[in-house]
Amino acid sequence: MTVTAPNASTGPLPEPSGFGPFAHLTVPNTPLYRHVMRAFLMAKERFAVHLRPEDVHTALPADIRPAELDAVAGALDKLVGWGNLRADPDTARVTAVEDFYRKRFIYQLTREGEAAEEALSAYDEALGRRGALQAVALHDIVTQLRALLVLAAEEEPDPAKTHLALDTLASRFAALADNARAFMGSLQRTIDLHDVEEEVFLAYKDRLIQYLERFIQDLITLGGRIARLILELEEDGRVEPLLRAAAGREATDASPEEAPDAEQEVYERWAARWSGLGAWFISRDGRESQARLLRGRALGAIPQLLAVVRALNERRAGRSDRSADFRTLACWFAEAPDDDSRHRLWRAAFGLYPARHLTVDADTLAARAARPVPAATPWADADPLRISPQLRRTGSYERRGKPRKVEDREERRRLLAETAVKQAAETAAARARLVTHGVTRLSGLGELDPASFGLFLQLLGDALATWRPGMRHTTATSNDGSMEIKLTALADGTTAEVRTPGGVFSGPDHLIEIVDLMEGDGLTGGDGLTDGEPGR
Repeated sequence: MTVTAPNASTGPLPEPSGFGPFAHLTVPNTPLYRHVMRAFLMAKERFAVHLRPEDVHTALPADIRPAELDAVAGALDKLVGWGNLRADPDTARVTAVEDFYRKRFIYQLTREGEAAEEALSAYDEALGRRGALQAVALHDIVTQLRALLVLAAEEEPDPAKTHLALDTLASRFAALADNARAFMGSLQRTIDLHDVEEEVFLAYKDRLIQYLERFIQDLITLGGRIARLILELEEDGRVEPLLRAAAGREATDASPEEAPDAEQEVYERWAARWSGLGAWFISRDGRESQARLLRGRALGAIPQLLAVVRALNERRAGRSDRSADFRTLACWFAEAPDDDSRHRLWRAAFGLYPARHLTVDADTLAARAARPVPAATPWADADPLRISPQLRRTGSYERRGKPRKVEDREERRRLLAETAVKQAAETAAARARLVTHGVTRLSGLGELDPASFGLFLQLLGDALATWRPGMRHTTATSNDGSMEIKLTALADGTTAEVRTPGGVFSGPDHLIEIVDLMEGDGLTGGDGLTDGEPGR
């Protein structure tokens, strides 16, 4: 004998269309529906597929849990109708024929409902995420790039090691980029004092500034090192075999129908990730790298934070604050007893009076006294006012003197343009004078003119700023990215002298190489960031 439950569905539920799985977000009992769906997600983590209404009722928080089980069953039926859940007849507890006629269901997540909850979880996580500037991620990226250099030196790189190194590199880089974006967004909200209490801001602003300065220093030191490692891997196409090895290993897990084109598709994904990594640390094709933009944003945030502190201190010191004045004035308007009082307050605060006083004379006053005109009378209903054409044209009855003569600034513009051209020529000549065209001794630079000597001191200062005890070699790039200097210490103890019209500059002799990066493609491995790594 076959028994069919009249309330049970004998076939699969219809597929929900549109945005049905999100319908529970716009109904009165949204908190209950959200916690019901969360109970199913937690059950799935414990590998429980089906839940009964009493299981869901027990899993709900105490402040959300309804007193009656029927309320939970009604919520489950609503979620089934929206496509978030699927209901199946609960035949496990049937002991008699009469039990088939009772409404007993077990529920499980549908594919659409699970996808909707994952999207909502990502949304909630993004709202509560503040992000961080991860200096540790920079060190990890350097470590993985060096591991890839070792693998690239092998004739046949190990696919497993290559894939692991690239996967770790991609995950650390993605975390660094995502956290940097989230941190800069939360930092801007802090600067604008959105969702931030003033007391909280003043309490942690010193730590925030120190945190920014420390990350900027790490970015300067490690950013150039990362850029140089990327360029070494890209030299002579050394990175392409690594990407193909990783793609081949990953493509082995593709399904049979995807296998023919899987390796090429995976390789293209890895090539795009590598391109994104390079764009983050290296300026190319006239576009600034993301590392340089991040450094600029972080540097700009420090004075903005200090400006906010100054504004808060001024507000606390009792200085005039326009926003506070307007808020006080708004309270006065709200407390005014009637419209006449509000009109008087408006005129006292802003001084916007009727314009009929422009031609008030004895005759006008007599006419007004004989027939008063209320101030609220519309212009169309009032007597016309006779205004002098001179007043209408110039805004005044009397001429206030000779108009100011227009000053001719053409000569000054010409002088400024000539000065700019002259300075650009001097800078270009100084750059050309300092280029060594190879490695030479510091003592071999000869005599320098003032412009060349000033540029030389800037380059030497950038290089020595990264010098640390025990180092033999350092490389630095000028602030504008136009020149690069490489400095190597000598062990012979000789002294170098550089003569200038203003005197003699002397010091320990070094091997020096100065390169003009503006020649050729202008691409540098340091992205304008100095690097103090010891020579290998």
